[in-house]
Amino acid sequence: MIYDVLIAGGGPVGLFLACELRLAGLAVLVLEQAEDPSSPLKRLPFGMRGLSAPTIEAFYRRGLLKDIAAAQPAKNGSGDSGASSAHWMHQPRRPGGHFAGIQFFHDNIDASKWPYRLSSPAGTSMMIEMESLETILAARAAAMGVEIRRGCAVESLDQSDDDVTVRTRAETFRGRWLVGCDGGRSIVRKAGGFEFVGTDPEFTGYSADVEIADPDKLQTGRHYTATGMYTFSPPGIVTMVDFDGGAFHRTQPITLEHVQAVLRRISCTDVTVTALNLATTWTDRAHQATSYRRGRISLAGDAAHIHSPLGGQGLNLGLGDAMNLGWKLAATIRGDAPAGLLDTYSSERHPIGAKVLDWSRAQVALMRPSPSSRALEAIIRDLIDTRDGATYFAERVWGVSLRYDLGGSHPLVGRSAPDSELTDGTRLGDLLGAGEGLLLDFDARAPLEALANRWSDRITYIAGDAKDRLGLRALLVRPDGVVAWVGEGEPDLEAAAEAASRWFGEPAGISGSQPAPLSPVLDSASNP
Repeated sequence: MIYDVLIAGGGPVGLFLACELRLAGLAVLVLEQAEDPSSPLKRLPFGMRGLSAPTIEAFYRRGLLKDIAAAQPAKNGSGDSGASSAHWMHQPRRPGGHFAGIQFFHDNIDASKWPYRLSSPAGTSMMIEMESLETILAARAAAMGVEIRRGCAVESLDQSDDDVTVRTRAETFRGRWLVGCDGGRSIVRKAGGFEFVGTDPEFTGYSADVEIADPDKLQTGRHYTATGMYTFSPPGIVTMVDFDGGAFHRTQPITLEHVQAVLRRISCTDVTVTALNLATTWTDRAHQATSYRRGRISLAGDAAHIHSPLGGQGLNLGLGDAMNLGWKLAATIRGDAPAGLLDTYSSERHPIGAKVLDWSRAQVALMRPSPSSRALEAIIRDLIDTRDGATYFAERVWGVSLRYDLGGSHPLVGRSAPDSELTDGTRLGDLLGAGEGLLLDFDARAPLEALANRWSDRITYIAGDAKDRLGLRALLVRPDGVVAWVGEGEPDLEAAAEAASRWFGEPAGISGSQPAPLSPVLDSASNP
Protein backbone atom coordinates (compact mmCIF):
# COMPACT_ATOMS: atom_id res chain seq x y z
CA MET A 1 0.00 0.00 0.00
CA ILE A 2 1.14 3.54 -0.75
CA TYR A 3 -0.04 5.99 1.90
CA ASP A 4 -0.68 9.61 1.11
CA VAL A 5 1.40 10.68 4.13
CA LEU A 6 3.74 8.85 6.46
CA ILE A 7 4.31 10.56 9.82
CA ALA A 8 7.32 9.59 11.91
CA GLY A 9 6.50 10.23 15.56
CA GLY A 10 3.31 9.63 17.50
CA GLY A 11 3.56 12.43 20.02
CA PRO A 12 1.10 15.35 20.16
CA VAL A 13 2.48 17.03 17.04
CA GLY A 14 2.39 13.90 14.88
CA LEU A 15 -1.05 12.89 16.13
CA PHE A 16 -2.55 16.34 15.62
CA LEU A 17 -1.07 16.56 12.13
CA ALA A 18 -2.54 13.13 11.33
CA CYS A 19 -5.97 14.39 12.38
CA GLU A 20 -5.58 17.46 10.17
CA LEU A 21 -4.71 15.31 7.16
CA ARG A 22 -7.62 12.94 7.79
CA LEU A 23 -10.00 15.91 7.59
CA ALA A 24 -9.13 15.90 3.89
CA GLY A 25 -9.70 12.14 3.62
CA LEU A 26 -6.04 11.24 3.14
CA ALA A 27 -4.54 7.84 3.98
CA VAL A 28 -2.20 8.48 6.92
CA LEU A 29 0.19 6.14 8.75
CA VAL A 30 1.87 7.18 12.02
CA LEU A 31 5.06 5.33 12.97
CA GLU A 32 5.94 5.67 16.66
CA GLN A 33 9.15 4.33 18.17
CA ALA A 34 7.77 3.66 21.66
CA GLU A 35 5.66 0.55 22.13
CA ASP A 36 3.93 2.11 25.15
CA PRO A 37 3.27 5.87 25.08
CA SER A 38 2.84 5.96 28.86
CA SER A 39 5.70 7.45 30.90
CA PRO A 40 6.08 8.94 34.41
CA LEU A 41 7.75 11.96 32.78
CA LYS A 42 4.47 12.71 30.96
CA ARG A 43 2.47 12.89 34.20
CA LEU A 44 2.35 15.25 37.15
CA PRO A 45 4.47 17.05 38.05
CA PHE A 46 7.03 16.74 35.23
CA GLY A 47 4.46 16.20 32.49
CA MET A 48 2.61 19.48 32.96
CA ARG A 49 2.52 21.69 29.86
CA GLY A 50 1.04 25.10 29.29
CA LEU A 51 -1.04 25.60 26.17
CA SER A 52 -0.91 29.04 24.57
CA ALA A 53 -3.68 30.95 22.80
CA PRO A 54 -2.95 29.72 19.23
CA THR A 55 -2.93 26.10 20.44
CA ILE A 56 -6.15 26.46 22.41
CA GLU A 57 -7.78 28.14 19.42
CA ALA A 58 -6.65 25.31 17.14
CA PHE A 59 -8.16 22.69 19.44
CA TYR A 60 -11.34 24.75 19.81
CA ARG A 61 -11.74 25.09 16.04
CA ARG A 62 -11.33 21.34 15.57
CA GLY A 63 -13.78 20.37 18.32
CA LEU A 64 -11.15 19.10 20.77
CA LEU A 65 -11.31 21.81 23.41
CA LYS A 66 -14.03 20.28 25.62
CA ASP A 67 -12.10 17.03 26.02
CA ILE A 68 -8.86 18.88 26.73
CA ALA A 69 -10.49 21.24 29.22
CA ALA A 70 -12.04 18.24 31.01
CA ALA A 71 -8.56 16.72 31.35
CA GLN A 72 -7.11 19.75 33.12
CA PRO A 73 -5.68 19.07 36.58
CA ALA A 74 -7.90 20.08 39.49
CA LYS A 75 -7.76 23.77 40.32
CA ASN A 76 -6.88 25.04 43.72
CA GLY A 77 -8.58 27.88 45.49
CA SER A 78 -6.61 30.57 43.65
CA GLY A 79 -8.08 29.53 40.31
CA ASP A 80 -4.80 28.34 38.82
CA SER A 81 -4.47 24.81 37.51
CA GLY A 82 -1.36 22.70 37.69
CA ALA A 83 0.60 20.49 40.05
CA SER A 84 -0.72 20.97 43.56
CA SER A 85 2.81 21.47 44.84
CA ALA A 86 3.74 24.22 42.37
CA HIS A 87 5.09 27.17 44.36
CA TRP A 88 3.57 29.78 42.04
CA MET A 89 0.04 28.62 42.84
CA HIS A 90 0.26 29.67 46.47
CA GLN A 91 0.17 33.46 46.07
CA PRO A 92 -2.53 36.11 46.34
CA ARG A 93 -2.13 37.47 42.78
CA ARG A 94 -3.00 35.35 39.76
CA PRO A 95 0.17 34.74 37.71
CA GLY A 96 -0.12 34.78 33.92
CA GLY A 97 3.26 33.26 33.14
CA HIS A 98 6.92 34.03 33.53
CA PHE A 99 10.14 35.00 31.81
CA ALA A 100 13.15 33.18 33.29
CA GLY A 101 11.10 32.73 36.44
CA ILE A 102 10.10 36.39 36.71
CA GLN A 103 6.32 36.38 36.84
CA PHE A 104 3.80 38.71 35.28
CA PHE A 105 0.28 38.95 36.70
CA HIS A 106 -3.19 39.14 35.22
CA ASP A 107 -4.11 42.30 37.10
CA ASN A 108 -1.32 44.15 35.28
CA ILE A 109 -2.27 43.11 31.74
CA ASP A 110 -3.98 45.56 29.38
CA ALA A 111 -6.09 43.37 27.08
CA SER A 112 -7.28 46.46 25.16
CA LYS A 113 -3.96 46.24 23.30
CA TRP A 114 -5.47 43.30 21.39
CA PRO A 115 -8.63 44.84 19.89
CA TYR A 116 -9.36 41.92 17.56
CA ARG A 117 -9.48 39.31 20.34
CA LEU A 118 -13.11 38.70 21.25
CA SER A 119 -14.42 36.80 24.24
CA SER A 120 -14.27 33.12 23.34
CA PRO A 121 -14.35 29.60 24.78
CA ALA A 122 -10.68 29.53 23.76
CA GLY A 123 -8.78 31.46 26.42
CA THR A 124 -5.18 32.59 26.51
CA SER A 125 -3.61 29.80 28.56
CA MET A 126 -4.36 26.34 29.91
CA MET A 127 -2.46 23.57 31.70
CA ILE A 128 -2.62 19.88 30.84
CA GLU A 129 -0.62 16.72 31.43
CA MET A 130 1.34 15.58 28.41
CA GLU A 131 0.00 12.04 28.81
CA SER A 132 -3.61 13.24 28.90
CA LEU A 133 -3.07 15.34 25.78
CA GLU A 134 -1.54 12.43 23.89
CA THR A 135 -4.36 10.12 24.96
CA ILE A 136 -6.99 12.57 23.68
CA LEU A 137 -5.22 13.13 20.36
CA ALA A 138 -4.56 9.42 19.84
CA ALA A 139 -8.25 8.63 20.44
CA ARG A 140 -9.31 11.33 17.97
CA ALA A 141 -6.80 10.12 15.36
CA ALA A 142 -7.95 6.51 15.70
CA ALA A 143 -11.61 7.53 15.48
CA MET A 144 -10.85 9.42 12.27
CA GLY A 145 -9.19 6.39 10.68
CA VAL A 146 -5.51 7.16 11.20
CA GLU A 147 -3.37 4.02 11.27
CA ILE A 148 -0.93 4.10 14.20
CA ARG A 149 1.94 1.60 14.43
CA ARG A 150 3.74 1.59 17.79
CA GLY A 151 7.14 0.02 18.32
CA CYS A 152 8.11 1.05 14.77
CA ALA A 153 11.16 3.27 14.75
CA VAL A 154 12.29 4.77 11.45
CA GLU A 155 15.80 3.53 10.67
CA SER A 156 16.38 4.75 7.12
CA LEU A 157 14.59 6.35 4.18
CA ASP A 158 14.85 7.20 0.50
CA GLN A 159 12.86 9.64 -1.57
CA SER A 160 12.22 9.75 -5.30
CA ASP A 161 10.35 12.17 -7.52
CA ASP A 162 7.12 10.36 -6.70
CA ASP A 163 7.28 8.97 -3.16
CA VAL A 164 9.25 8.27 0.01
CA THR A 165 10.29 4.83 1.23
CA VAL A 166 10.73 4.38 4.98
CA ARG A 167 12.35 1.34 6.57
CA THR A 168 11.88 0.18 10.14
CA ARG A 169 13.57 -2.85 11.68
CA ALA A 170 10.88 -5.24 10.46
CA GLU A 171 8.95 -3.51 7.66
CA THR A 172 9.14 -1.12 4.75
CA PHE A 173 6.49 1.54 4.07
CA ARG A 174 5.86 3.84 1.13
CA GLY A 175 4.14 7.20 1.17
CA ARG A 176 3.68 10.03 -1.28
CA TRP A 177 4.98 12.38 1.45
CA LEU A 178 6.78 12.01 4.76
CA VAL A 179 6.67 14.33 7.77
CA GLY A 180 9.22 13.98 10.55
CA CYS A 181 7.66 14.65 13.95
CA ASP A 182 10.17 12.41 15.66
CA GLY A 183 11.71 14.80 18.16
CA GLY A 184 14.94 16.62 18.76
CA ARG A 185 17.12 13.67 17.70
CA SER A 186 15.03 13.17 14.57
CA ILE A 187 16.12 10.33 12.30
CA VAL A 188 14.02 11.83 9.50
CA ARG A 189 15.88 15.13 9.77
CA LYS A 190 19.27 13.44 9.70
CA ALA A 191 18.46 10.95 6.95
CA GLY A 192 16.66 13.61 4.93
CA GLY A 193 19.77 15.80 4.73
CA PHE A 194 18.38 18.83 6.56
CA GLU A 195 20.82 21.44 7.82
CA PHE A 196 20.38 21.98 11.57
CA VAL A 197 22.12 25.05 12.95
CA GLY A 198 22.15 27.05 16.17
CA THR A 199 23.87 27.47 19.51
CA ASP A 200 25.39 24.88 21.85
CA PRO A 201 24.22 24.43 25.44
CA GLU A 202 25.45 26.45 28.39
CA PHE A 203 23.92 24.31 31.11
CA THR A 204 22.54 20.95 32.19
CA GLY A 205 19.05 21.27 33.61
CA TYR A 206 17.66 18.77 36.11
CA SER A 207 14.07 17.94 37.05
CA ALA A 208 13.90 15.53 39.99
CA ASP A 209 11.43 14.02 42.41
CA VAL A 210 13.41 13.40 45.58
CA GLU A 211 13.01 12.78 49.29
CA ILE A 212 14.90 15.20 51.50
CA ALA A 213 15.90 14.68 55.12
CA ASP A 214 16.10 18.40 55.87
CA PRO A 215 13.82 20.29 53.43
CA ASP A 216 13.87 23.40 55.64
CA LYS A 217 17.36 24.08 54.33
CA LEU A 218 15.88 24.88 50.89
CA GLN A 219 13.78 27.93 50.17
CA THR A 220 10.48 27.36 48.38
CA GLY A 221 10.23 28.87 44.90
CA ARG A 222 12.88 29.81 42.36
CA HIS A 223 16.24 31.16 43.44
CA TYR A 224 19.36 32.36 41.64
CA THR A 225 22.66 31.72 43.35
CA ALA A 226 26.33 32.33 42.67
CA THR A 227 26.55 28.88 41.07
CA GLY A 228 23.26 28.47 39.19
CA MET A 229 19.51 28.32 39.78
CA TYR A 230 17.16 26.01 41.64
CA THR A 231 13.42 25.77 42.22
CA PHE A 232 11.97 23.87 45.15
CA SER A 233 8.33 22.81 45.48
CA PRO A 234 7.76 20.85 48.70
CA PRO A 235 7.82 18.11 49.57
CA GLY A 236 10.44 17.08 47.01
CA ILE A 237 10.16 18.49 43.48
CA VAL A 238 13.45 20.11 42.52
CA THR A 239 14.53 21.83 39.31
CA MET A 240 18.15 22.89 38.88
CA VAL A 241 20.28 24.60 36.27
CA ASP A 242 24.01 23.87 36.39
CA PHE A 243 26.09 25.97 33.99
CA ASP A 244 28.44 23.16 32.99
CA GLY A 245 28.13 23.58 29.22
CA GLY A 246 25.64 20.71 29.09
CA ALA A 247 28.39 18.24 30.02
CA PHE A 248 26.21 15.88 32.11
CA HIS A 249 23.16 15.67 29.83
CA ARG A 250 22.73 12.07 28.58
CA THR A 251 26.36 11.20 29.25
CA GLN A 252 25.99 9.06 32.39
CA PRO A 253 23.34 7.68 34.74
CA ILE A 254 21.56 10.11 37.07
CA THR A 255 22.32 8.89 40.58
CA LEU A 256 21.17 10.06 44.00
CA GLU A 257 24.73 11.01 44.84
CA HIS A 258 25.07 13.16 41.74
CA VAL A 259 21.74 14.92 42.27
CA GLN A 260 22.65 15.64 45.89
CA ALA A 261 26.07 17.00 44.91
CA VAL A 262 24.58 19.33 42.28
CA LEU A 263 21.80 20.45 44.63
CA ARG A 264 24.26 21.24 47.39
CA ARG A 265 26.49 23.21 45.05
CA ILE A 266 23.63 25.16 43.43
CA SER A 267 21.68 25.84 46.66
CA CYS A 268 24.82 26.55 48.69
CA THR A 269 23.53 24.28 51.48
CA ASP A 270 24.43 20.86 52.91
CA VAL A 271 20.96 19.46 52.22
CA THR A 272 20.68 15.66 52.30
CA VAL A 273 18.80 13.70 49.63
CA THR A 274 17.61 10.34 50.99
CA ALA A 275 15.81 8.96 47.94
CA LEU A 276 15.71 9.64 44.20
CA ASN A 277 12.29 8.69 42.81
CA LEU A 278 12.53 10.12 39.32
CA ALA A 279 14.92 12.40 37.44
CA THR A 280 15.64 13.67 33.97
CA THR A 281 18.04 16.15 32.41
CA TRP A 282 17.73 18.75 29.66
CA THR A 283 19.79 21.57 28.17
CA ASP A 284 19.43 24.94 26.46
CA ARG A 285 20.82 23.77 23.11
CA ALA A 286 18.97 25.86 20.50
CA HIS A 287 19.02 24.60 16.91
CA GLN A 288 16.70 24.98 13.95
CA ALA A 289 16.46 23.43 10.50
CA THR A 290 17.33 26.03 7.88
CA SER A 291 14.29 24.91 5.90
CA TYR A 292 11.33 22.82 6.99
CA ARG A 293 11.02 20.98 3.65
CA ARG A 294 13.31 19.07 1.35
CA GLY A 295 11.56 17.48 -1.58
CA ARG A 296 8.75 15.26 -0.32
CA ILE A 297 9.95 15.38 3.28
CA SER A 298 8.88 18.01 5.82
CA LEU A 299 9.69 18.53 9.49
CA ALA A 300 7.49 19.67 12.35
CA GLY A 301 7.85 20.10 16.09
CA ASP A 302 11.14 19.31 17.81
CA ALA A 303 12.41 17.67 14.63
CA ALA A 304 12.46 21.16 13.10
CA HIS A 305 13.57 23.17 16.15
CA ILE A 306 14.87 22.51 19.65
CA HIS A 307 15.47 24.84 22.59
CA SER A 308 15.34 24.78 26.37
CA PRO A 309 11.96 24.06 27.97
CA LEU A 310 12.05 27.43 29.75
CA GLY A 311 8.59 28.95 29.45
CA GLY A 312 7.14 25.77 27.93
CA GLN A 313 6.79 27.06 24.36
CA GLY A 314 8.11 24.02 22.51
CA LEU A 315 4.87 22.02 22.49
CA ASN A 316 2.87 25.02 21.31
CA LEU A 317 5.38 25.75 18.58
CA GLY A 318 5.11 22.19 17.26
CA LEU A 319 1.30 22.10 17.35
CA GLY A 320 1.31 25.40 15.44
CA ASP A 321 3.51 23.72 12.82
CA ALA A 322 0.95 20.93 12.46
CA MET A 323 -1.98 23.33 12.11
CA ASN A 324 -0.13 25.32 9.44
CA LEU A 325 1.18 22.34 7.49
CA GLY A 326 -1.83 20.02 7.49
CA TRP A 327 -4.20 21.85 5.14
CA LYS A 328 -1.40 22.93 2.83
CA LEU A 329 -0.06 19.40 2.41
CA ALA A 330 -3.60 18.09 1.93
CA ALA A 331 -4.33 20.62 -0.82
CA THR A 332 -1.05 19.72 -2.52
CA ILE A 333 -1.93 16.03 -2.50
CA ARG A 334 -5.47 16.70 -3.73
CA GLY A 335 -4.03 18.72 -6.61
CA ASP A 336 -5.94 21.95 -6.01
CA ALA A 337 -3.18 23.85 -4.22
CA PRO A 338 -1.93 27.06 -5.79
CA ALA A 339 1.66 26.96 -6.97
CA GLY A 340 4.08 27.32 -4.07
CA LEU A 341 1.50 26.82 -1.30
CA LEU A 342 3.58 24.16 0.45
CA ASP A 343 6.61 26.45 0.49
CA THR A 344 4.65 28.91 2.63
CA TYR A 345 4.77 26.37 5.46
CA SER A 346 8.49 26.95 5.89
CA SER A 347 8.37 30.68 5.10
CA GLU A 348 5.61 31.26 7.68
CA ARG A 349 6.70 28.93 10.47
CA HIS A 350 10.49 29.31 10.30
CA PRO A 351 10.45 32.95 11.53
CA ILE A 352 8.09 32.00 14.35
CA GLY A 353 10.46 29.23 15.42
CA ALA A 354 13.46 31.57 15.25
CA LYS A 355 11.71 34.03 17.59
CA VAL A 356 10.99 31.29 20.12
CA LEU A 357 14.63 30.16 20.05
CA ASP A 358 15.75 33.72 20.72
CA TRP A 359 13.16 34.03 23.50
CA SER A 360 14.73 30.94 25.08
CA ARG A 361 18.26 32.29 24.66
CA ALA A 362 17.27 35.58 26.28
CA GLN A 363 16.04 33.71 29.35
CA VAL A 364 19.31 31.80 29.57
CA ALA A 365 21.22 35.10 29.48
CA LEU A 366 19.18 36.28 32.45
CA MET A 367 19.86 33.07 34.40
CA ARG A 368 23.65 33.01 34.17
CA PRO A 369 25.37 33.11 37.56
CA SER A 370 27.06 36.46 37.05
CA PRO A 371 26.74 39.98 38.49
CA SER A 372 25.70 41.35 35.09
CA SER A 373 22.85 38.85 34.81
CA ARG A 374 21.63 39.67 38.32
CA ALA A 375 21.69 43.37 37.43
CA LEU A 376 19.73 42.69 34.25
CA GLU A 377 17.27 40.55 36.23
CA ALA A 378 16.53 43.50 38.53
CA ILE A 379 15.73 45.70 35.54
CA ILE A 380 13.46 43.06 33.95
CA ARG A 381 11.63 42.63 37.27
CA ASP A 382 10.89 46.35 37.35
CA LEU A 383 9.73 46.35 33.71
CA ILE A 384 7.56 43.25 33.96
CA ASP A 385 5.74 44.73 36.94
CA THR A 386 4.51 47.69 34.88
CA ARG A 387 1.28 47.59 32.88
CA ASP A 388 3.04 47.90 29.53
CA GLY A 389 5.70 45.40 30.56
CA ALA A 390 3.26 42.75 31.77
CA THR A 391 1.19 43.21 28.59
CA TYR A 392 4.26 42.77 26.38
CA PHE A 393 5.39 39.60 28.13
CA ALA A 394 1.85 38.23 28.17
CA GLU A 395 1.36 38.67 24.45
CA ARG A 396 4.66 36.92 23.76
CA VAL A 397 4.17 34.06 26.21
CA TRP A 398 0.48 33.57 25.35
CA GLY A 399 1.09 33.90 21.60
CA VAL A 400 -1.62 36.51 21.09
CA SER A 401 0.70 38.70 19.01
CA LEU A 402 1.40 35.97 16.43
CA ARG A 403 1.01 37.26 12.89
CA TYR A 404 2.15 35.88 9.55
CA ASP A 405 3.41 38.35 6.97
CA LEU A 406 0.78 37.85 4.27
CA GLY A 407 1.30 41.27 2.76
CA GLY A 408 -2.13 42.71 3.61
CA SER A 409 -2.51 46.28 4.79
CA HIS A 410 -5.25 45.58 7.33
CA PRO A 411 -3.82 44.75 10.81
CA LEU A 412 -6.02 41.66 11.06
CA VAL A 413 -4.64 39.99 7.90
CA GLY A 414 -2.21 37.27 8.95
CA ARG A 415 -3.62 37.06 12.46
CA SER A 416 -5.93 34.58 14.09
CA ALA A 417 -9.55 35.29 13.16
CA PRO A 418 -11.65 36.84 15.95
CA ASP A 419 -14.20 34.42 17.34
CA SER A 420 -17.17 36.40 16.04
CA GLU A 421 -20.53 35.34 17.43
CA LEU A 422 -23.38 35.53 14.94
CA THR A 423 -26.82 36.64 16.02
CA ASP A 424 -28.04 33.03 15.94
CA GLY A 425 -25.40 32.09 18.52
CA THR A 426 -23.02 30.37 16.10
CA ARG A 427 -19.36 31.24 16.61
CA LEU A 428 -16.64 31.44 13.99
CA GLY A 429 -14.71 28.76 15.85
CA ASP A 430 -17.62 26.36 15.42
CA LEU A 431 -17.49 26.78 11.64
CA LEU A 432 -13.90 25.60 11.07
CA GLY A 433 -14.26 22.01 12.21
CA ALA A 434 -14.15 20.54 8.70
CA GLY A 435 -10.77 22.10 7.93
CA GLU A 436 -12.05 24.20 5.03
CA GLY A 437 -11.74 27.89 4.33
CA LEU A 438 -14.49 30.26 5.42
CA LEU A 439 -15.98 33.40 3.91
CA LEU A 440 -17.97 35.14 6.62
CA ASP A 441 -20.30 37.79 5.16
CA PHE A 442 -21.98 39.92 7.82
CA ASP A 443 -24.25 41.64 5.27
CA ALA A 444 -25.28 38.60 3.18
CA ARG A 445 -24.45 40.19 -0.18
CA ALA A 446 -25.03 38.27 -3.36
CA PRO A 447 -21.68 39.20 -5.01
CA LEU A 448 -19.68 37.73 -2.11
CA GLU A 449 -21.80 34.60 -2.08
CA ALA A 450 -21.27 34.19 -5.82
CA LEU A 451 -17.53 34.64 -5.32
CA ALA A 452 -17.40 32.01 -2.56
CA ASN A 453 -19.42 29.58 -4.67
CA ARG A 454 -16.62 29.53 -7.24
CA TRP A 455 -14.56 27.73 -4.54
CA SER A 456 -17.50 25.88 -2.99
CA ASP A 457 -15.44 22.69 -2.65
CA ARG A 458 -12.83 24.51 -0.54
CA ILE A 459 -14.54 27.55 1.00
CA THR A 460 -17.68 27.57 3.13
CA TYR A 461 -19.85 30.67 2.73
CA ILE A 462 -21.65 31.88 5.87
CA ALA A 463 -23.99 34.88 5.85
CA GLY A 464 -25.20 36.47 9.04
CA ASP A 465 -24.79 39.51 11.23
CA ALA A 466 -22.46 39.39 14.22
CA LYS A 467 -22.96 40.73 17.71
CA ASP A 468 -19.65 42.56 17.40
CA ARG A 469 -18.43 43.18 13.87
CA LEU A 470 -15.28 45.02 14.99
CA GLY A 471 -15.99 47.48 12.18
CA LEU A 472 -15.76 44.72 9.55
CA ARG A 473 -18.20 43.60 6.88
CA ALA A 474 -16.59 40.35 5.72
CA LEU A 475 -13.69 37.98 6.44
CA LEU A 476 -11.93 35.33 4.38
CA VAL A 477 -10.35 32.82 6.73
CA ARG A 478 -7.86 30.07 5.86
CA PRO A 479 -8.45 26.51 7.13
CA ASP A 480 -5.98 27.15 9.96
CA GLY A 481 -8.05 30.09 11.22
CA VAL A 482 -5.75 32.79 9.86
CA VAL A 483 -7.38 35.83 8.23
CA ALA A 484 -6.51 36.06 4.51
CA TRP A 485 -8.70 39.02 3.53
CA VAL A 486 -10.79 41.66 5.29
CA GLY A 487 -13.77 43.50 3.84
CA GLU A 488 -14.42 47.01 5.12
CA GLY A 489 -16.92 49.44 3.65
CA GLU A 490 -17.84 48.26 0.16
CA PRO A 491 -15.91 44.98 -0.22
CA ASP A 492 -13.22 44.87 -2.90
CA LEU A 493 -14.32 41.78 -4.83
CA GLU A 494 -11.17 41.74 -6.92
CA ALA A 495 -8.98 41.69 -3.81
CA ALA A 496 -11.18 38.98 -2.27
CA ALA A 497 -10.89 36.82 -5.39
CA GLU A 498 -7.14 37.36 -5.48
CA ALA A 499 -6.83 36.22 -1.84
CA ALA A 500 -9.02 33.19 -2.53
CA SER A 501 -6.85 32.20 -5.51
CA ARG A 502 -3.68 32.76 -3.52
CA TRP A 503 -4.66 30.34 -0.77
CA PHE A 504 -7.17 27.99 -2.38
CA GLY A 505 -6.01 27.75 -5.99
CA GLU A 506 -8.07 28.43 -9.07
CA PRO A 507 -11.86 28.09 -8.91
CA ALA A 508 -13.34 24.71 -9.73
CA GLY A 509 -14.54 24.18 -13.27
CA ILE A 510 -12.08 26.54 -14.96
CA SER A 511 -10.33 24.82 -17.84
CA GLY A 512 -6.67 24.26 -17.12
CA SER A 513 -7.08 25.48 -13.57
CA GLN A 514 -5.17 22.67 -11.92
CA PRO A 515 -1.98 24.19 -10.52
CA ALA A 516 1.40 23.03 -11.66
CA PRO A 517 2.74 20.47 -9.16
CA LEU A 518 5.33 21.68 -6.70
CA SER A 519 8.77 20.40 -7.59
CA PRO A 520 9.32 17.53 -5.13
CA VAL A 521 13.05 17.19 -5.65
CA LEU A 522 14.10 20.73 -4.83
CA ASP A 523 14.92 22.11 -1.41
CA SER A 524 12.29 24.79 -0.83
CA ALA A 525 14.94 27.06 0.69
CA SER A 526 16.73 27.18 -2.66
CA ASN A 527 13.58 27.43 -4.70
CA PRO A 528 11.85 30.65 -3.65
